[in-house]
Amino acid sequence: MKDDLFEDVELATPSNTDTSVKDVIEDGSPLPTDPKWNDYVLSLFEENELFDKMPLTNGLRRVAELLMGRIVFSGPSQVFPPQSGNEIGRSTVVWKIQFEDGSTFCDVADSWEGNTDDMFCVYSTATAATRAEGRALRKALRLRVVAAEEVTKKDTAKIAQDISKKKGLDVSSSEYDSSGTMTGPQANFIDGKSKQLNVDAQKILKEVANVVNVSKTTKKQASDVIEKLNEYQQKKDTIPTDFIGYNQDWRN
Repeated sequence: MKDDLFEDVELATPSNTDTSVKDVIEDGSPLPTDPKWNDYVLSLFEENELFDKMPLTNGLRRVAELLMGRIVFSGPSQVFPPQSGNEIGRSTVVWKIQFEDGSTFCDVADSWEGNTDDMFCVYSTATAATRAEGRALRKALRLRVVAAEEVTKKDTAKIAQDISKKKGLDVSSSEYDSSGTMTGPQANFIDGKSKQLNVDAQKILKEVANVVNVSKTTKKQASDVIEKLNEYQQKKDTIPTDFIGYNQDWRN
């Protein structure tokens, strides 16, 4: 029969042919240049590696090795401890990280009583080191969010203002004149904290500080709003429902 024509023929397979099953599933992860990269990297963190949606440094280490390979060196390249022995001074640390492919990333961070929560500010050098490491890892991962250890509950702008007054600086003509226009750092802090809390900064400015025109917000009004945002961070259940929803155009 016709069907039996090739019954006794053995089809040979060339010896250099790989007949094993291949995994043809493509990795759908975005490239670092993709706008979705930031969200993709954050999705790799475990729940216990995040604090208020900000990555902890220990989580940054794990994810960095997951995406970039083994870390062959991670440590301080420069350390500047407090210079004064009778108060809690500023510590600054430069941190260096090198991966097995030779790529190297460095960053710097500081810690003092004005930008560190009270329970940690006595360990200013260690805190600065952790912050610097986190910043270097964020740079390596190209993340657009801060590490949890970089954030403080304190109003650093107000603290800096008080220090300037104590030193007898002419705050009436300096950056810390409360009647002057809201500073860039204040605006950036409000924006970052609003995004973190998922609230509308424009509505909070209007409700808390009676701001009608955001571009004319004073430093005092901005300081009041920063204080309120810090309160909301501590007691999220007190955030009015009308404020919910981050508004990236709140400055307009």
